[in-house]
Amino acid sequence: IENALFFKKTLLFKDLDLDLLIAIAEKTHQDIYDPKEMVFDIQQRPAYMYFIAQGQVKLYDEKKKLIETLEEHDFFGDEALFNNKPRFYQAICSKETLLLTLSRNNLHTIIAECPSVAIALIELYTQNLTCRHIL
Repeated sequence: IENALFFKKTLLFKDLDLDLLIAIAEKTHQDIYDPKEMVFDIQQRPAYMYFIAQGQVKLYDEKKKLIETLEEHDFFGDEALFNNKPRFYQAICSKETLLLTLSRNNLHTIIAECPSVAIALIELYTQNLTCRHIL
C-alpha cells in the first residue's frame, strides 16, 4: 500500500485509482543506491524505468554535463523502454536513494491493462515538462 500511495504522487500515475496503483506497485522492485552510485551508464541497454521514492538522482550527458537533477516522485529511464536503444545519458545518485524499478514487460502490461497510463506518458512527452522527456 505504501508504494501505491507513493505512485499516486507521481505525474505518471496521479489520476489512477488506488486499486490500479496497488497492482502497479506489486509489479515494481525496490533498490537502494549509495551516494555516487551509478544506476545506469551511457550505452547500457535499457531494462527498467525508475521512480525516486527517496533521495536524488542526477542525469549527465556523454560529456559529463549535468542535464537534470531529479528528486522524490520524479521518474526517469522511461524513454528507452519504448525505443529499445542504448541509454544516451547516465544516472548517478547524489545521496542514498531508494528507487522503485519497473521492467519493460511490466510497463507494457500496465499500459495494456490501463490505457490511461499510455495517455499520461504521451501528455508528459508532448508537454516537454523536463529534459528527460526531450532527450
